[in-house]
Amino acid sequence: MSGLSQRIQALKASSTVAFNAKALELKRSGVDVVAMTAGEPDFQPPQHVLEAAHEAIRKGLTKYTASEGTRELRDAIVAKHVRENDLHYTADQVLVSTGGKQVLYNAFMALLDPGDEVIVPAPYWVSYPAQIELAGGVMVSVPTSAEEGFVVDPERVAAAITPRTKAILVNSPSNPTGAVYPEGVLRAIADLAERHDLWLITDELYEHMVYDGAFTPVARFHPERTLLVHGASKGYALTGWRIGWGCGPAPLIKAMNKLQGQVTSNANAIAQYATQVALNEVEATAAFQAMTRQAYRERRDVIVAGLNDVGLPTPMPHGAFYVMADLRPIDPDETVAAIRLLEEAHVGVVPGTDFEAPGYARLSYACSMEQIETALVRIGALLA
Repeated sequence: MSGLSQRIQALKASSTVAFNAKALELKRSGVDVVAMTAGEPDFQPPQHVLEAAHEAIRKGLTKYTASEGTRELRDAIVAKHVRENDLHYTADQVLVSTGGKQVLYNAFMALLDPGDEVIVPAPYWVSYPAQIELAGGVMVSVPTSAEEGFVVDPERVAAAITPRTKAILVNSPSNPTGAVYPEGVLRAIADLAERHDLWLITDELYEHMVYDGAFTPVARFHPERTLLVHGASKGYALTGWRIGWGCGPAPLIKAMNKLQGQVTSNANAIAQYATQVALNEVEATAAFQAMTRQAYRERRDVIVAGLNDVGLPTPMPHGAFYVMADLRPIDPDETVAAIRLLEEAHVGVVPGTDFEAPGYARLSYACSMEQIETALVRIGALLA
């Protein structure tokens, strides 16, 4: 029997998934673990969205849809971006996929030839380099620091541009750091893309989780070269429903759908209808988002203060639901420190290795306040 492909053998497994699995394994063995590993809201979806899913089943809306998504959902996405972001797309500039992750993969496959470079600020979400590599591209990381609030300096982005650069990717609010990029920084990066004739990919899954300052949709600056990646998983608490969408120039969207048509075709039909209702029933959804945002803000304040108090330096994030804590007081090697936290303190975190954040770990506060307070006591005891 012949072996596996070199491509798949070279592919790294997701450290987020791996450490979440370790935490769940300990839980199954009877250990009381506080798992702060997964990026998943602990809230149930809004009631009107749950009812919409039942309605879709009753109506028989369970068949294949167009590969690019139903026209009704794409129209709802267009309306959302006009209403909330002052961005004006048409339905043929929208692609609905099986989660934001598939939108990104479709984009890299549609844009990159072997050796093409994509500039990505670090720390970054673990799937960016893997997907770029699978598409034949090369990720070029640009470092940021805790002292800068993990916001990238546009001058460093400019210095990373080479003749092989094809795209710049920005993620604000950021997974894993929670950084929210100021408008001036985003405008400067967008202008770099314009000046050097590059694509700009903007991952905006955490748009509705900004606690300080304002969210800036970077596609406002140069929409003709920008792909906006969004979805229902975070701000709408629909993680397992797997609905993401991309908005951008029609030729790029068409190319991405060409790939999708050969790989998965349409996203889940029932979830598409439910997401359509989530976007169209504006008042009910906005109330849900305001409630969850306030809860996340309160949790953020407690976990940041608590981690700093017990001796793990942690900058204040302004969005998403993650903190990046400096684990070097536990061990200089972030993986060793994360294992100690899991095995000795029974707190699951994700080491910063695959985020390109040496010495740090990501902790998700998409969990109850009781779990956060328990985790802080355990971490404090380990450090003591």
